[in-house]
Amino acid sequence: MKFIIVFLLVILMIGCTAKSQQIINIKNNNLNINTNIQNISKDKIFDLTAFPQISDPYLKKINIKNINLSLKNYEKNYFRIWNKIPKDSLNDAKWPFYSYKAGNLYGEDSNLIDKSFFIKMEKKSNFSAYKSVNKNAVTLNHLNIRAFPTKKLLFRDPSLPGEGFPFDYMQNSTVSANKPVFISHYSKDKVWAYIFTSFTGGWVKTDKLVIIEEKYTSLWQKAQQVFLIKDDVDIYDENDIFLFKSRVGMMLALIGEDKDNYFVLSISSYKNSQPNYHKSKISKKISHKGVMNFNKKNLKLVMDEVAKSKYGWGGILNERDCSSTLRDIYAPFGLWLPRNSSQQARIGKVVNLEDLSSEQKLQTIKEKAIPFKTLLYKKGHILLYVGIYDDEVIAFHNIWGIKTKKESIEGRIVIGKAIYSTLSLGQNQEYYNDEAGILKNLKSLNILIN
Repeated sequence: MKFIIVFLLVILMIGCTAKSQQIINIKNNNLNINTNIQNISKDKIFDLTAFPQISDPYLKKINIKNINLSLKNYEKNYFRIWNKIPKDSLNDAKWPFYSYKAGNLYGEDSNLIDKSFFIKMEKKSNFSAYKSVNKNAVTLNHLNIRAFPTKKLLFRDPSLPGEGFPFDYMQNSTVSANKPVFISHYSKDKVWAYIFTSFTGGWVKTDKLVIIEEKYTSLWQKAQQVFLIKDDVDIYDENDIFLFKSRVGMMLALIGEDKDNYFVLSISSYKNSQPNYHKSKISKKISHKGVMNFNKKNLKLVMDEVAKSKYGWGGILNERDCSSTLRDIYAPFGLWLPRNSSQQARIGKVVNLEDLSSEQKLQTIKEKAIPFKTLLYKKGHILLYVGIYDDEVIAFHNIWGIKTKKESIEGRIVIGKAIYSTLSLGQNQEYYNDEAGILKNLKSLNILIN
């Protein structure tokens, strides 16, 4: 069996490696902020009380055949950065320097960031060494992927609604523990590494990676795989030493199993950042060998776990944003999705909604969208269509808030979590900004699975 290959590999490698509406006024040297944020109790947001906030009522209303997707295509995307040097050009990698410049950006202290910061970051980024290391590696923990090699925060004008926390523009994405990555090069001080994952690129701390030799990455890919379907479960090595926390969609190579557990390959590091290989025990209650069948029972397991997430822009604070929510939902079923919402909206059969009225959009969704298999896209946000409830189109999505407008002043009603709602979320709230509504701005639907 495939896991025997990995078991032999492990033995070999062990031998080789030992509120109510409020106006917030903040004054400092450079900034006078007037941020209009409405912190309204969730039980006063109409959609969150009028429609069930659990998956069961929506799953109960539909028929889903037992679909088994191929793991082959998922593995091809998941491991691709181990098998081929990414095509991204130097200009592609330097996009943050074209997007973020001095003059209208703020740091964590709410002061304007001056030009010297960007000069320092460009020098530190060491892009003259781009694609000079070219090594396959593995992450040791759940990591933030940063736009610049820094932990410092960067915000657009925090006085504007929808800016400031949690929208740190240095936060590009996150990557889970023990995931394949490709090291392009290191920062000048070698504290940071510029990496590629299967879905994005950016900066992570060098000491949170270990380099893996090609002969081992090849054997790793030939093993059977185990998908994790639970967040935040502590994973230990064979000596009961903590390694990392689980994450829905995490995939680990199978070594063996007994009645209640899978034994998987896990990795830590020891001196000189060399890989240290372990045999970790994972309960079968929180994992699945190979891809899961796409059916009601399994959808409930995965969606109910992911639904616990708060909103986290780019995965900040180990939470999820709208697109990473959908990535993680579909991963255990063997459906690979790209990182951002606009890319996800191009997967599968796409139906354009841009030139339709709101009523026509709803009718098209009712006629063509397939519950739990269809994504709905507006610029900057993506949702999962889950069906019709009380004659309303309902979607599951992770959202920061509802846009409002009082006279000419824009604001937000903060939600900050994964919810089930209509496409007119917020229309019953005071000062709802109809021009910014989800339905009005819906651009397309795309069917992922037939």
